[in-house]
Amino acid sequence: MNKNIISEFKLKSIFSNKLKKNDIKKICLLKDKEWKYGFKKQIKWFQKYVKNQDIHNLLYHKSKLVGYTLLRKRGCKINGSNKKKFIFFDTLIIDKKYRGKKISYLLMALNNMVIKRNKLFSILICKKKQINFYKNNGWFQINNKNIQILDHKFSSFCMIYSEKNINNKYILWINK
Repeated sequence: MNKNIISEFKLKSIFSNKLKKNDIKKICLLKDKEWKYGFKKQIKWFQKYVKNQDIHNLLYHKSKLVGYTLLRKRGCKINGSNKKKFIFFDTLIIDKKYRGKKISYLLMALNNMVIKRNKLFSILICKKKQINFYKNNGWFQINNKNIQILDHKFSSFCMIYSEKNINNKYILWINK
């Protein structure tokens, strides 16, 4: 990636309880460009499911929010163990006007760094066409038979980051 392009962008990582109302508004407006549920529904979803210690990774071009990831700290059981923490990688979005510039790799580098800094592993759900992107960013595909999400239905693919054994059996809660 061209270093001149990189210098035009700013990355920021912030907990939910430190976000300002204007930050939440910008996040929901960006999300609604991709998932057209309406701004009000985006806000309601945010208020219902985002917790104070969830992490928001923001990518700015000048003062405009052009990229966003939500990392949600949640609970899971691994191979029937006691409940442990993990990070559910919830959202990755780049504004359509900024796609094709490879800036998603900047955001992924921040995401991976934040996950490691928290000393947790992370799981995400993605479409088949996105698997190679995540693999190129150090993630591994795991067998869907090894994942059970108790409060969310999915029929896509799962990826994992910063976990030694990708053959474990995972039971997850992402909305609690």
